Amino acid sequence: MAVREKLLQAYVLINIILVNFAWAEDRLIRPSELEMFVDELPDMPRIKGFDFVDASLVPTNLNIGMYHKLWKFHRDLPATPVFAYGTTKENATVPGPTIEALHGIHTRIKWTNYLPSKHILPWDPTIPTATPHKGKGIPTVVHLHGGVDEPESDGHSGAWFTARFKDRGPSWTRKTYKYHNVQHPGTLWYHDHAMGLTRVNLLAGLVGAYIIRQPRVELPLGLPYDEEFDRPLVVFDRSFSTDGSIYMDPKGNNPSIHPQWQPEYFGDAIVVNGKAWPYMIVRRRKYRFRIINASNARFFNFSFDNGLKFIHVGSDSAYNEKPVMLNSFLLAPSEIADVVVDFSKSKSKSAILSNDAAYPYPSGDPVNAANSKVMKFIIKPKHEVDTSKIPKKLIKYPPPSPSVSGVTRYIALYEYTSAIDEPTHLYINGLPYEAAATEKPKVGATEIWNVINLTEDNHPLHIHLGLFVVVEQTELVDVDEFKTCMFKYNDAVECGVHKYAVGNKTEVPAHEKGWKNVFKMMPGHITKIIVKFSYIHSNQSYPFDATAHPGYVYHCHILDHEDNAMMRPLKFTH
Repeated sequence: MAVREKLLQAYVLINIILVNFAWAEDRLIRPSELEMFVDELPDMPRIKGFDFVDASLVPTNLNIGMYHKLWKFHRDLPATPVFAYGTTKENATVPGPTIEALHGIHTRIKWTNYLPSKHILPWDPTIPTATPHKGKGIPTVVHLHGGVDEPESDGHSGAWFTARFKDRGPSWTRKTYKYHNVQHPGTLWYHDHAMGLTRVNLLAGLVGAYIIRQPRVELPLGLPYDEEFDRPLVVFDRSFSTDGSIYMDPKGNNPSIHPQWQPEYFGDAIVVNGKAWPYMIVRRRKYRFRIINASNARFFNFSFDNGLKFIHVGSDSAYNEKPVMLNSFLLAPSEIADVVVDFSKSKSKSAILSNDAAYPYPSGDPVNAANSKVMKFIIKPKHEVDTSKIPKKLIKYPPPSPSVSGVTRYIALYEYTSAIDEPTHLYINGLPYEAAATEKPKVGATEIWNVINLTEDNHPLHIHLGLFVVVEQTELVDVDEFKTCMFKYNDAVECGVHKYAVGNKTEVPAHEKGWKNVFKMMPGHITKIIVKFSYIHSNQSYPFDATAHPGYVYHCHILDHEDNAMMRPLKFTH
């Protein structure tokens, strides 16, 4: 017994030495070196996406730049080189300013690239990547995630541009984007979308919140709605080097094929509104949090350590039909949860927002002491009058009607591996991004999409312009047999998908039964969604030509997958 114990102690000691050597070799900050809950949660600068002229609301023109600057993520961490959005370099932030638009008042934004010629993070030219024709400069382009806007303003991955528009991608059309803001009210976010560089540009800091408000519709609901009690929380994970810089493994998992590309990026420091593990002092009343998962690949399963509950009122950009009370909820990269937390219900003086989602999700490593904590709420002792309320009903949008077009599509998700069984790339429908568009819906159509996940990962699928309702999730039986056929023929009907889609069904969570623009596609399942390519709140047609160049895309929103190359074009017809 003593010999076994000594061997076990020696094994543990060797592992500790190896771990410490790995940290030292990579010059990584150990998460334990950074004390949690020492930085107060910032509320990012707010910019109005409208103006007043003679007491009337009118559209406005904004100028927002992308700047290279230093940012303090933590009290004890050296300032970090980042790329940040802002109206000037001095006030640029990570995440960027929260843009608040009004329903019915359009906003024009000129996004200008002021970035240097060289990236602050390693990037891989062996995957499909935006490459400046003149050999230098950092390609960027801004996508308003959840926006219902014209193709020229959608931030197409090929519409990139370098500093001061010196170089432009093949899909570039204009300097100033127009956001119509005539869709339903809700939470959106903006982020970079350059081909093959999305993962590194977002890691560098190019993200921000965007809210479309419609007071006439929203104020009667009684939810928290002013700046103090209605707060966006932009959450992501990062690793840092000892000099404060963002750490990204410079070596790929298949270095002979892709020198740098890794299938997923994970960091142990959890950052909220630009601070690692921040704290927020709150009053004993209701607060509204618009939680945006801006991580590259990390899923969060949020809960409170003291048993506080979430009142879920919106998913992605749309309100639920009814509030849903939750003890916890899962949020994939790019998903948004609009929740209310009533701190008057707390029996303790503080509450830690926690996470227990494995990474990669769902079958990866369990969380550790660092990435299982998100932020801390310090709750004031005094109870107070709270005039906000939780209504029994929120906003009911007309249900989808797939009979409008009668089109049913099969969308298959593939992962390809090397001889050492490491991922080399991922495709949708077995096709690279450059292949001609196969999804060509009619403007105004409603379609059925059956998304078949043939991989071991959960993939958050995001469709530009369209919104959808998830109908059902069905497990595939004899999945290896079905995969063999699909890899050979790439045809779900030919491979008899109906024979395999007969397994257990997983109920769509109550808070995710409404309209979404992203959904978590379970591995080894076929997920049926009804997609609508028109406004969900009205029968009005788009005030723009959705068939125009350069069109739209749909893709996995694990950014490392999207970049290589789990994205396909989406072209509309009349």
